[in-house]
Amino acid sequence: MFSRLPFVKRASRYILNPAQRLRYSSNSGLLAEEEPFPAADNFGQYSVILPEEPWVFGVHHIKPRNVPNHIPRPDYALPVSHTLTQQDPGDTDGRFPLGGIAERKLREVASLARDVREYSKTLVKVGVTTNTIDRAIHDYIISHGAYPSPLLYKGFPKSCCTSINNVITHGIPDDRPLEDGDIVNIDITVYLNGFHGDTSQTWFVGDVDLPGRVLCDITNQALEAGIASHSIMGWTFACPPRLLVTVLVNDEPGVMLPGHCFTIEPAIIQGITPTCWIFPDGWTASTENCARSAQAEHMVLITDSGAEVLTR
Repeated sequence: MFSRLPFVKRASRYILNPAQRLRYSSNSGLLAEEEPFPAADNFGQYSVILPEEPWVFGVHHIKPRNVPNHIPRPDYALPVSHTLTQQDPGDTDGRFPLGGIAERKLREVASLARDVREYSKTLVKVGVTTNTIDRAIHDYIISHGAYPSPLLYKGFPKSCCTSINNVITHGIPDDRPLEDGDIVNIDITVYLNGFHGDTSQTWFVGDVDLPGRVLCDITNQALEAGIASHSIMGWTFACPPRLLVTVLVNDEPGVMLPGHCFTIEPAIIQGITPTCWIFPDGWTASTENCARSAQAEHMVLITDSGAEVLTR
């Protein structure tokens, strides 16, 4: 797969230069210059994120952060000896009674998720690592009596997702310093009073080139247009529909009714090739051709009078 990717390898850093196409020489193992990219592939100039070498499969080597015992946890983060108590929305139509305690708690967790998202923006600076951002977000969530939902969800080892440049989704925070010109999506989900709140935004690091800024603008326009890619039904983290990238068809049955809460989360990729591959960690999804991706996400509640964005 890597022999088809337009990158220059320097240790664990990869630079995409759309003015040139590079090919792999099987004889020397070096990358040689080829013809210029066609205009459609002129994605800008930025660092490409690839897994560090040598590859490590899975996330067993990443130590999760501690959560104080007094913080209530979702079922998947409880010790196996505990009895599961969460409701299964598969046994219901997934709606909340409007005007009651459930709606109040839902609005509270959405408000906290929004605050964490906006706090994350202040952490994004050239030279800061995503591990540092993850630690600050973790501490912020804990300080508000909530649990960082990504932590331990199906084994995910961090408290938020940080997806940089060509990473589409589920990027795992690490020790790579953010670089001038990066774009980074920070995906926030918090668990409070039995409910999850979910939101994300793609932030600029320093001076981002025009193609990167256009991509993020289109992504936010797509969010406002209501392109859905996966949903969260309040008390369940990442329930159906589980659509991965760009404009995929939502084939889940049914229609939205008052009391339904879900997220709208477009992931938009530069160019016309929305294909991806998963890093050896089992989580990080990257474009195959190293094009950049951006995401943005809001929670939406269907009310008797229409739809209300809870994380704006």
